[in-house]
Amino acid sequence: MKQQNKIAKSQTHEKPEPTKARPKPTHFYYANRDAKAVSLIGDFNEWNPEVHPLRRREDGWWFIEVRLTHGYHRYLFLVDGVPTLDPQATEATIEGSLLQV
Repeated sequence: MKQQNKIAKSQTHEKPEPTKARPKPTHFYYANRDAKAVSLIGDFNEWNPEVHPLRRREDGWWFIEVRLTHGYHRYLFLVDGVPTLDPQATEATIEGSLLQV
């Protein structure tokens, strides 16, 4: 009887989500000791500065970890209200920095 339960459970097991569909932790850093506020805005948060505010670290860098799905994402840092390209980005478009996850 116990053997049948194990078989029944394994046969009804759902397929795991493809790796590309699962969001993965992505780190964003911005260096500016003089900034009062830095937010991450992009196509993944509808360019809303309230969704992803960065935290200032003791060394003057700002940091946030955001879970993003596989693909390309456009984003900017909003530094004291001024849209700013990511100086560490390897690609940029008219709409902002470009990141491939």
